[in-house]
Amino acid sequence: MNEQNLIEKYVDGKVVFEGKIIRLEHWRVELPNGHIALREVACHPGASAVVALDEENNVILVHQYRAPMHRVTLEIPAGKLDSAEEDPLFCAQRELSEETGMLADSWTKLTVLDTTPGFCNERIHIYLATGLKQGETHPDEDEFVSTTRMPLAEAAARVMDGTLRDGKTALGILMAYTRASANINE
Repeated sequence: MNEQNLIEKYVDGKVVFEGKIIRLEHWRVELPNGHIALREVACHPGASAVVALDEENNVILVHQYRAPMHRVTLEIPAGKLDSAEEDPLFCAQRELSEETGMLADSWTKLTVLDTTPGFCNERIHIYLATGLKQGETHPDEDEFVSTTRMPLAEAAARVMDGTLRDGKTALGILMAYTRASANINE
C-alpha cells in the first residue's frame, strides 16, 4: 500500500480556544479524494515522564487527583514542557525533582508516546532514571501529590491486570520491565 494515498493536505485553520494547557484549532484539510474535511486538533506543547527506579528495582509512583477522571490515579512522575522548544530531558529532570524530590545519576530515553493522535498532537518523552538520590519535593502551587514505591514487577503486573491504566505510565513501566528482564537474562 502506498501511504502517500492517505495523506491529508492542510488548507487552513483557526484557533477556536486558547487555554492554559491546550489550544483547540479547527483545520480544513483536503482529503486524498479531493474533498475538504474539518479536523479538530488539540495542540499541546508536549510533556516528559520518568520511570524512576531505585537500587532495589522499585519504581517511584505518584498519587494525584485527576479532575477529568474524577479519581486519584497512580502514575509515573510527569509534566508538560514549558514550551515546545524546551529540552524534554530537562523537563523530565525538573518534574522528577518537583514531584518526588529525587535526582538521578543516569538518564536513558525509552521512547516518545503519541498520546491520542486522532485529535491531539501531544507527545510524551519517556525516560528511565536510575542512581536516585532523595531531596525535597517542590511541586507546583496547584499540584498536590504523594509518592509511593512499588516493585517494578508488581507495577508491570498491575498494568497487565488493568489497575494501572494511565497510558504513559503503562508504556513506561512495561518498557522498563522488559529492559530489566532482558538484562537479567543476558
